[in-house]
Amino acid sequence: MKQILIVEDEPVIRAALKRLLERHHYQTRDVGSVDEASEQLDQQHFDLVISDLRLPGRPGTDMIALATPTPVLIMTSYASMRSAVEAMKLGAADYIAKPFNHDEMLNTIATTLAQPAAASAPEPPVAAKPKAAPADDGFSMMAGRSQPMQELFSRIRKVARTDATVLIQGESGTGKELAARAIHQHSRRTDAPMISVNCAAIPETLIESELFGHEKGAFTGAVNTHRGLIEAANGGTLFLDEIGELPLDAQARLLRVLQEGEIRRVGSVQPMQVDIRLIAATHRDLKALTRAGRFREDLFYRLYIMEIRMPPLRERGSDIAELAELFLQKACVRLATPPRHLTRSAHEAMLRHRWPGNVRELENTIERAVILAEAEAITAEVLGLEPEHPGDSNPAGQQPTRTGGGYGEQSRSAAPALSLEDYFQRFVLEHQDHMTETELAKRLGISRKTLWERRQKLGIPRQSKEP
Repeated sequence: MKQILIVEDEPVIRAALKRLLERHHYQTRDVGSVDEASEQLDQQHFDLVISDLRLPGRPGTDMIALATPTPVLIMTSYASMRSAVEAMKLGAADYIAKPFNHDEMLNTIATTLAQPAAASAPEPPVAAKPKAAPADDGFSMMAGRSQPMQELFSRIRKVARTDATVLIQGESGTGKELAARAIHQHSRRTDAPMISVNCAAIPETLIESELFGHEKGAFTGAVNTHRGLIEAANGGTLFLDEIGELPLDAQARLLRVLQEGEIRRVGSVQPMQVDIRLIAATHRDLKALTRAGRFREDLFYRLYIMEIRMPPLRERGSDIAELAELFLQKACVRLATPPRHLTRSAHEAMLRHRWPGNVRELENTIERAVILAEAEAITAEVLGLEPEHPGDSNPAGQQPTRTGGGYGEQSRSAAPALSLEDYFQRFVLEHQDHMTETELAKRLGISRKTLWERRQKLGIPRQSKEP
């Protein structure tokens, strides 16, 4: 079992990260400073160190030298992204922005742990390192040989050469952020930061302050000047995920950024010039939102310069097997289990499944199967995929009937037993139009924070309210 040392001075974040890792079968130790971490490293071997960038006493980057040859993953707030890039130059294995997404954190950890240790040979000086930039580096996390994916890769390469605004559309779980990262990595801005923002995860009351920043005293609680995420992305790429959830007031200010290349912090009268490349993503129909008055038409046409459509997994045919094998290898390494293999019946079941949750659902299905499997062979029964609708013989790779919600049509008479996640998703989708977040959480018997976390995990953003 892999040993991970957490270095974080905020007790709430430290405890939450510790619980997350231990639920996924990692052994952890947690401390609040670099000095305490140094003591732990003297006493015990760790496979990975996860450290906050800003710590009392000494910065988290000091862990890079102290922990050698153990890889160090740096956590940082969005506003400190430039510092995170500097940490990579100092030798950090990777960095992740706070507040972090659970799946993103786990994937980053698994990727870091799966890399062979490079400590046996001394590192050459930074200046002597060649700049590795193979043509397909940006697609390393987007496996797929199907025709839809090859067309996607070709379009990304063409778009990346320009500075044009890009709108990425696709169902939840299709990898829209991975496509955005590939565009950034193939662009002239690859050495500058890419700031990713989930518009659905920021409360409406804070979103303008988070995006555009605020001046000290601009409102109650603004005790310091705050640099916004757009300002932090200056010179690089700003990725706005779920842009359809952006309030109308924030949409108007974002339009000015695109038109004039300037921002104004909340409470400031002085504009500030910024140079960003905007990539936006959504699983919603922006044209329908525009007709309903919930999305600005002028902003829509500003975003619609270049469109990229992410193909759903059910249209990708043989890619399903390729991705499943990739996720299977990663899961076996991450969970420290003996090697497993998928049987023919498992492959047939995956091809028949509609995959409403797309790649994210496939990855979770494989990980669950690795945990449940009692032998090396993973069969269709172990995968536990729900049966198709009666009379539905549409295999993966064919275009299914589209639904307005983008989650795939679910028959109410099929599948008599629902998992907890299925029940949660169905309940929220059916009731969110007429119930508040507080009412939804109360009916489900969970806190608002847990409701938000599960929404993020399942890709169900909050419904925007009618203006």
